[in-house]
Amino acid sequence: MTTTTPTPAATADVGEQLTRLGIRGMTCASCVRRVERALSGVPGVDEANVNLATEEASIASHGTISFEALRAAVEKAGYEVRLPGEDELEKSDALEAERRAEYRSLRTRSIVALGVAAVTMVAMALHANVTWLHHNVPEQWLNVALFAITLPVQTWAGWRFYEGAWRVGRHGSSDMNTLIALGTSAAFGYSMVVTFAPQVLASAEGISTAVYYDTSAAIIGFVLLGRMLEARAKGQTTQSVRALIALRPKLARVLEDGQEFEIPVTAVQPGDTVIVRPAEQIAVDGTVVDGESAVDESMLTGESVPVVKRAGDSVFGATLNGSGLLRIEATAVGADSALARIIRLVEDAQGSKAPIQRLADRIAAIFVPVVIGIAALTFLGWLFLGPEPAMTFALLNAVAVLIIACPCALGLATPTAIMVGTGRAAQAGVLIRDAAALELARRIDTVVLDKTGTITEGRPEVTDVHVEAGAGIDADALVRLAASVERGSEHPYAEAIVREADRRAVELAWPDTFQAEVGIGVTATIEGRRVLVGNAALLEQHGVGIDLLASTIAQAESRGETPLLVAIDGRAAGVLTVTDRLREHVPAAVGHLEAMGVHVVMLTGDRRTTAEATARLAGIERVEAEVRPEDKARIIGELQAAGHVVAMVGDGINDAPALAQADVGMAIGTGTDVAMETAPVTLMRPDLRAVGTAIAASRATMRTMNQNLAWAFGYNVALIPIAAGLGYVVFEVLLGGASVPGVLAPIFGDRGFLNPVVAAGAMALSSVSVMANSLRLRRAQF
Repeated sequence: MTTTTPTPAATADVGEQLTRLGIRGMTCASCVRRVERALSGVPGVDEANVNLATEEASIASHGTISFEALRAAVEKAGYEVRLPGEDELEKSDALEAERRAEYRSLRTRSIVALGVAAVTMVAMALHANVTWLHHNVPEQWLNVALFAITLPVQTWAGWRFYEGAWRVGRHGSSDMNTLIALGTSAAFGYSMVVTFAPQVLASAEGISTAVYYDTSAAIIGFVLLGRMLEARAKGQTTQSVRALIALRPKLARVLEDGQEFEIPVTAVQPGDTVIVRPAEQIAVDGTVVDGESAVDESMLTGESVPVVKRAGDSVFGATLNGSGLLRIEATAVGADSALARIIRLVEDAQGSKAPIQRLADRIAAIFVPVVIGIAALTFLGWLFLGPEPAMTFALLNAVAVLIIACPCALGLATPTAIMVGTGRAAQAGVLIRDAAALELARRIDTVVLDKTGTITEGRPEVTDVHVEAGAGIDADALVRLAASVERGSEHPYAEAIVREADRRAVELAWPDTFQAEVGIGVTATIEGRRVLVGNAALLEQHGVGIDLLASTIAQAESRGETPLLVAIDGRAAGVLTVTDRLREHVPAAVGHLEAMGVHVVMLTGDRRTTAEATARLAGIERVEAEVRPEDKARIIGELQAAGHVVAMVGDGINDAPALAQADVGMAIGTGTDVAMETAPVTLMRPDLRAVGTAIAASRATMRTMNQNLAWAFGYNVALIPIAAGLGYVVFEVLLGGASVPGVLAPIFGDRGFLNPVVAAGAMALSSVSVMANSLRLRRAQF
């Protein structure tokens, strides 16, 4: 899959493609649902996911997709497209600047609105309670004055609500802005009638002549305050990605014709020679050509211990050089660098949706129309069935219903938790590619580990060479023939044999014929001699007896070493014993997983004796030995059939089918690109403790997500009935006119009706509380 940033009038035809668009104007879960439906209707779009927290849409497509069609669909739905910059840093800076401007605007308007609301409330209280004012200042004058000072709040501070409601309303839809605009307009409009046309209400019974300018101004102020705090929290949720982007070096020191030139990193080309001085940041991904130094890779892998780099080792841009001088040949720059790929993976994960969010999306699709319907029924019910003044109670209760309903919390419940959780996991060296894997990982009860390169270091060494008596060759000749057979293989054991030949300084030959026997070894013809190199099964398959080698094989396997058998011209010639050292932290990692309730299984193609010896050292109880690559996926399938949720951890091409079969595939970041492309989770360092980190991150994130959803649903289910007048029913009807307790009087007044101003404050608090709960994950220790 490729990720693109669209440009105007551009189309792409690149197979499976992921396109990102910034979206302006979204305020709640209903907006998200509407934009997703609009984008999904564009020809060529397979799926559209919209994230309210990042204000970004991720569009998956096959074949040709038109940017103009995407923009037209978004604008038709009532929203705007934000064109991101081509450069990730440019895009991040532009979005951050836009958010800062939005925050300042919301802060100014909320301060003005709440200040005006406070002045209005004080003025109304003084006029009602100070006798001189009550008798000497006509109420009509006071109402006109209140109208004059609150009109700017309604039309300036609250203009964004009308603008947003109109954008979606002209297309026959509604959203959070619609609720606020309706509620505040009802209160303000009724007050205007009382102020300038009181005769309209004079003859009607049950009509109060009180004005609610203070209510309208306070509602606007509290809603804006909530959005201001929400905007601030949104910025904090994306700090992990911004921190990664900020790591990118801006300049590189390039060596050309014997002279050093400092140029922008964007100008470096693969193949250029880059000089890195002590304590400098490495500018690009590359291979060390000359020099030796300890490099701090903690910003990418989470591993705090510096890694020694020598000639031939790979280094990555944004890591920090130690005290040595390095000369590097650039291999990947810009969008192809490891850091750029990490940033894309984190952004993809943050833009994806967890399956648990589907319920919230279905509710959000009908939420606003249902709330408007409840408000209408509330108004009519209190108008015709309520006590006097019926009109006043009907109006205030309907406004309270409109204001207290909060689809914002529904829209922010899961994406904010996903953003903070995946970002925090990335800082710990675990890249989670999509929210579905994040949700499923918490249920993992079985982890399957490939042995070579996962449990072991993946760099085996030949520790012993045994030549069978009567073979007619010495140890050097045996190693030469075996290495000549294996020189074209990328298997770690093959590389170990070739390194042993290099150490012995023997000259290798090219095989005349070569055939790989999957999972058991290789056969070749070298200088007219038929040579087999592999395990016992290979020799037995070709009718070669191994009885003479049995003692040597048994001794190697008892030590957890792997015996590679060599046969020449149909006769067993010797054994090369290969050892792949256990990774340092494996026993601790296995113990930690078992303590978390996760069982560990080891898969290996080694004979059972060797495999069990390695498993004992690692602390693993269950071993699947003598497993061919094609059997790995089958074994995982059997575990799944037994009811287990299985994670597979591997690093090689032959692990790809098993990684795909597992419920959650985890690839070691130092492994092959195929493994990392197949697995939804990448462990950035070859440390199996990161497996526990991934599971712990999933559990913490899902726990937070469930808390957010419970709060968002519970808030609306509990408070909408109270806003509709349930308090009055409880105190006046069920409790026989009991007085409202003093502590609840500021909320319910003396009759049990919820104050619309309190409703506005509660609505603002609901979305802010969801954001604050998600931000707690930034301090989580996985």
